[in-house]
Amino acid sequence: MSDKVYHVLFLCTGNSARSIMAEAILNHLGQGRFRAYSAGSHPAGQVNPYALELLERQRLPVQGLRSKSWDEFAQPGAPQLDFVFTVCDNAAGEVCPLWPGQPVSAHWGIPDPAAVEGSAEEKRRAFAEAFLLLNRRISLFLSLPLDKLDALSLQRELARIGHTGAEKAAA
Repeated sequence: MSDKVYHVLFLCTGNSARSIMAEAILNHLGQGRFRAYSAGSHPAGQVNPYALELLERQRLPVQGLRSKSWDEFAQPGAPQLDFVFTVCDNAAGEVCPLWPGQPVSAHWGIPDPAAVEGSAEEKRRAFAEAFLLLNRRISLFLSLPLDKLDALSLQRELARIGHTGAEKAAA
């Protein structure tokens, strides 16, 4: 097993909900082998309160979580990324900055819980569903033998993970 720490960036348009939750989940589950970040193409400027509430309920650390631009990760001195995952369909279709080091990327689209209209309970349910889907995909990612897969196999596995649970989300 390698001592390498993998740097992972989760992208979304607003960087207020899905990408923030993914950052918190991977930083927790990755147990120091992974360092997760999140960013957005058009950051909302604040983390969605329902995302923070859910993360706290799951006993995940929320300190340091903030809505930020993906430009921060294309600047000199930014962490060299190993993986970049888009978690919203809008960000997947946008022209991303060029990331130093050519990280492996994949699209893991998840319905936007922040877009849900309705009662506070309906919004909480949408956030919980997004959290479960992210948690499942990140857990699958963590189970991959990263140091044993060639680039093509790794890309194929990451794309497959991006479809995990999608059939339920579409229902």
